[in-house]
Amino acid sequence: MRLPISRASADSLLLTRIVSFWPLAEVTVLIFTWTDFNADTRDHVSHNSIATATTVKNKAPAEVQITAEQLLREAKERELELLPPPPKQKITDEEELNDYKLKKRKGFEDNIRKNRTVISNWIKYAQWEESLKEIQRARSIYERALDVDHRNITLWLKYAEMEMKSRQVNHARNIWDRAITILPRVNQFWYKYTYMEEMLGNVAGCRQAFERWMEWEPEEQAWHSYINFELRYKEVDKARTIYERFVIVHPEVKNWIKYARFEEKHGYIAHSRKVYERSVEFFGEEHVDENLFVAFARFEETQKEFERVRVIYKYALDRIPKHQAQELFKNYTMFEKKFGDRRGIEDVIVSKRRFQYEEEVKANPHNYDAWFDYLRLVESDADPDTVREVYERAIANVPPIQEKRHWRRYIYLWINYALYEELEVKDPERTRQVYQACLDLTPHKKFTFAKIWLLYAQFEIRQKNLQGARKVMGTAIGKCPKNKLLKGYIELELQLREFDRCRKLYEKYLEFSPENCTTWIKFAELETILGDVERARAIFELAIGQPRLDMPEVLWKSYIDFEIEQEEFGNTRNLYKRLLQRTQHVKVWISYAKFELSIDGPDRLQKCRQIYEEANKSMRNCEEKEERLMLLESWRDFEKEFGSDSTRERVRKLLPEKVKKRRKLTAEDGSDAGWEEYYDYIFPEDAANQPNLKLLAMAKMWKRQQMTDESENLPEKDTTAEETSPSSEEPAAAPEKQPENESGRNNVTETEQEGPYDDRDDDGGSSSESDSDDDNDGEKKESRSSGEDKD
Repeated sequence: MRLPISRASADSLLLTRIVSFWPLAEVTVLIFTWTDFNADTRDHVSHNSIATATTVKNKAPAEVQITAEQLLREAKERELELLPPPPKQKITDEEELNDYKLKKRKGFEDNIRKNRTVISNWIKYAQWEESLKEIQRARSIYERALDVDHRNITLWLKYAEMEMKSRQVNHARNIWDRAITILPRVNQFWYKYTYMEEMLGNVAGCRQAFERWMEWEPEEQAWHSYINFELRYKEVDKARTIYERFVIVHPEVKNWIKYARFEEKHGYIAHSRKVYERSVEFFGEEHVDENLFVAFARFEETQKEFERVRVIYKYALDRIPKHQAQELFKNYTMFEKKFGDRRGIEDVIVSKRRFQYEEEVKANPHNYDAWFDYLRLVESDADPDTVREVYERAIANVPPIQEKRHWRRYIYLWINYALYEELEVKDPERTRQVYQACLDLTPHKKFTFAKIWLLYAQFEIRQKNLQGARKVMGTAIGKCPKNKLLKGYIELELQLREFDRCRKLYEKYLEFSPENCTTWIKFAELETILGDVERARAIFELAIGQPRLDMPEVLWKSYIDFEIEQEEFGNTRNLYKRLLQRTQHVKVWISYAKFELSIDGPDRLQKCRQIYEEANKSMRNCEEKEERLMLLESWRDFEKEFGSDSTRERVRKLLPEKVKKRRKLTAEDGSDAGWEEYYDYIFPEDAANQPNLKLLAMAKMWKRQQMTDESENLPEKDTTAEETSPSSEEPAAAPEKQPENESGRNNVTETEQEGPYDDRDDDGGSSSESDSDDDNDGEKKESRSSGEDKD
């Protein structure tokens, strides 16, 4: 069935089908070509096309969809194709020139006809005509463009610039006059117009243009341009008149200051002062500004009117809020420093800072740092009554929570108050009252401050009231015993050389804190200084017998050093043996060995070596292999300095082998967290008792034997250079001869475990692989051992 369709519909349908298959650039050509077809031919084509198009069999969308974006992108890409530049055209006669002009003008006119609102096309057209010296044509183009868009600023500027370049002054003046009439708020027109008139020397015309401009009350820079114009021609009175109008139109403080400085600059001092006074009256007390008073005061300062300056500053400070008068304070201070006396300077500074601190403490009364600064200020200047008043206000702000961290800063207010009364005012009775009030206020059941007790006691001693000082310290220890209090009391009695009291205090101290090793040591040192060695030894014995100690190693070391100082070497050995019964720490063994080495005697080396032997035997079951290695390295250093070749070789054989291993990590939730590499040490003495290591050594020997057999079966290969495999009698021992590395450790090699588990790791894995470097043949060996073989 064929549907009836009009000719216009047929044309549009055919064009749609063409557009869908051709790029956008070619479609334009086709559209223009389409209009030139013969009517009969077009009717025939459209009739056949309609017959074909109306028969729709498949309404499904096409498999390949072409979007509008893709069409536009392809069209854009075709535009970016590099085209060869057009050939250069040389014009030889007037006829060719006229043809060229006609062609260019036709192109410009076509562009304008397509879109009249694109002003850039008009400007290019006019500039082209201007380049050909066709001023009349260019003028006509600009006028036509202004008919299209008379509010375009660039168009007016280009038009006027063309007339000025062509020296058509009247035409340019006419254009500027039209521009400022139509667009009076465009300052660029006024600037250009006045500049042109001034360059032409038409001062009256320029002034007239400025006057027309000022009627519109433009921005500040326009007024300054007018003033500078009048000043260039020495018209000071006219500039003053302009300033009078300017400060009314723009009544800012800076403009009044500029007006006054203008008068001062030209020598009119009275006029300048009058301007400042008028400005102060103009703004009044509601809108007063500190910059105006600062400028006024500086002006009077330059005129040597110092009393006027002081009056201005005081007048301003009385009327301007303090937080808005920082610059005013600063300048007032500088003025007083230069021209005032000392008292005036101090008053300015103190009043300024006092106001700042008052604002801070009002905002937050518990800001104790602000109180400290405030008190430091008033202490340096004010009388004692004023200082006491501030101190009383400060200490009245008690922390709201009874926690020591909130009281730490507050308690220093009391301390400073007491020290001020004692050192500055020299009033001991009031100082005592301050200390007593502070101690009454502090909640000693929850916490206390040892510093305040000690300062109180030291104050009483300075007042030669020893009984009062002891009473204060006794009260402190009775109410709230603390380490600092006991220690301070002991130091006080030591300074007084009251050793019996020190003994009693040490006894009370140790009853209060028996685990404090420092106290035991200090007590023993006191007895040692007093010459009572047996008493000191008894104190040390009591100390090491305590069930709990905070630093037992320091206590034992002090006891040992004490016996060494007394040259009781037998007691020292007994102490080392008793200490080794409690701990097998490697540092104890090393210290014991060095002690034996330090004692002069024929058998000191043998005793030292014997201690190293005992230490090595006792530490075979030690889990900390690093400590065992530390012991062997210390032994090795000893033998290196005092031993023979045989003893050095023996110690070298005891050094371990460094092995890299891997172990499986498990997260907190029980999941697998991967693998971790770590280093372990294999000691030769331990390796002989481990069957897995023997199995590892046998595997190495078997691998080496296989490689030797294979090399012997090859006739062309020389096997004479091969080395024998190590003996299996010491499978896990390190090689006999190995050069010493940079760190000084002999016989320590690295073996990297590549398997997921190792027989010797913490996880007790099922298999291990190790690659080690053999010093005899330098070949890398691999060995595997499984948990089943171990079983």
